[in-house]
Amino acid sequence: MKESMHAKLIQMRERFSELDALLSQPEVTNDLKAYRALTRDHAQLSSIVSRLAEYEQAERDLITAQAMSNDPQMSDFALEEIVCAQTRMLELTAQLERMLLPVDPNDSKNLYLEIRAGTGGDESALFAADLARMYIRFAERQGWKVEIMSESVSDLGGYKEVILRIEGEGAFAKLKFESGGHRVQRVPQTETQGRIHTSACTVAAMPEADDVEDILIKPEELRIDVFRASGAGGQHINKTESAVRITHLPTGIVAECQDDRSQHRNKDKAMQVLRTRIKDKLEREANAKEAAHRKGLIGSGDRSDRIRTYNFPQGRMTDHRINLTLYKLDFIMDGDLTELIEAIQSAAQAEQLASIGA
Repeated sequence: MKESMHAKLIQMRERFSELDALLSQPEVTNDLKAYRALTRDHAQLSSIVSRLAEYEQAERDLITAQAMSNDPQMSDFALEEIVCAQTRMLELTAQLERMLLPVDPNDSKNLYLEIRAGTGGDESALFAADLARMYIRFAERQGWKVEIMSESVSDLGGYKEVILRIEGEGAFAKLKFESGGHRVQRVPQTETQGRIHTSACTVAAMPEADDVEDILIKPEELRIDVFRASGAGGQHINKTESAVRITHLPTGIVAECQDDRSQHRNKDKAMQVLRTRIKDKLEREANAKEAAHRKGLIGSGDRSDRIRTYNFPQGRMTDHRINLTLYKLDFIMDGDLTELIEAIQSAAQAEQLASIGA
């Protein structure tokens, strides 16, 4: 282990001891916001400190084994112990390196997934619905909660656009690399001659904006329009001006919702989406300069980047960012995304480590 890395770990252990002392004081709960921040930091440091203790134990085991190697009767046993301790130290060093990588402050947040049909007309809208189902099934497998915030249904039952809110532990951390262009190759339902068509959708994964801390929106910056909802919903929904469209005048960002019969609930949902879109825009602008200098292995996250192809005739999915091809498309479309997501996360971590090393 490098000296600089070991020194940083020692500092983190000292900070962990400080947090232990602070959290043991009864008055610490007087400020709930500060208390939550302390407990969050304590939890993050706990696993690192535990791994450091394991590394130091392996280091002591190595010293003991090396001392034993001087005894001819113990040399064979000592050699095995030396190899075991060195292997363990390498494993723990790699784990600690990954744990020391910069943490995305949004990783623990819920997220909004915005799926839009692109080139391909009705087939693109149908594929957008397939993607929405894929993400919903994955969320269900994780035990997360999914809510459809807004949807625009096509004539054949697909989605021109759909926005999902996904709530769960580490939801954004697992799905944040889904932003980009998703291409499908298959025979459309409307194709009578059996020809394979290529269509595309775009996906945007956006961390949920905190109402207070993340985005401050002034009432005078908003234009709120109400109108009659279109599409399915029966006579009541079409006769009542329950649909809401909110425009953020400084940025021109628009969010609308017409899925609920209550204008108040539609307004609340539209505001949630608007805050998240503004936060996403601001963060993408802040990251644009860095992305222009160094485009990462896992892509820039830009919606125009083609990140993945789903080839139905061959039953394969290819992620172009990490050159990964999996021949289990049926399982993937049913929400079995764990192998894919873990591969992308590993590639992202490897890129971070390489960047730090450089």
